[in-house]
Amino acid sequence: MAEQVRQKITQGEFLPGQRLSEQALSESLGISRNTLREVFRMLTKDGLVKHAPNRGVFVAIPSIASIIDIYRVRRLIECQALSQAYPRHPAKKKMREAVETQLRCRSEGDWVAVGTANMAFHMAIVELADSERLNQLFAPVLAELRLAFGFLRDAEFLHAPYVEMNVKIVELAEAGKFAEAAAELNEYLVHSERIVLAVYARHISEGGWGS
Repeated sequence: MAEQVRQKITQGEFLPGQRLSEQALSESLGISRNTLREVFRMLTKDGLVKHAPNRGVFVAIPSIASIIDIYRVRRLIECQALSQAYPRHPAKKKMREAVETQLRCRSEGDWVAVGTANMAFHMAIVELADSERLNQLFAPVLAELRLAFGFLRDAEFLHAPYVEMNVKIVELAEAGKFAEAAAELNEYLVHSERIVLAVYARHISEGGWGS
């Protein structure tokens, strides 16, 4: 059940700071409130939800420190997984499928769906490492990343620059140029981190989230 809620966060269904209704969520998931509270405890350990006494449970708002740490983890895991990938690894097909979904959703103007496909693209990169432990470690990192993306209300501004970058990365991987693909991904992550941190800093200066 915790995985289902984590997926909702990763897919952008919940926004940072949003209050989670126990009744509504337990009904939609078809579980008891006691079971849901256990799910909340698990997600609290992942840094995805926060419990406010006498107020309820809220989707977490990532701090600047956590955003920096997310991107540190991403560079360590994703770039290594890509640079050392087995040339015929089936996760490459998942990368291609995610990119094709991004391109289709971009043409339809559905930028939230572009973001969700982007999450799938990066999860596929991690799967190149053939480590179930890394997959399990990375899933909550992606969910927390989507929360960081929630600071940008303009999904097109956030995702538009990276669709073509993903295309380039998957094309390099398909050509067996994994070192070049990893270098491209590293530049991508540096750029993305700067954008997210800049938006977060602006919210703080304007008295918004994180103030």
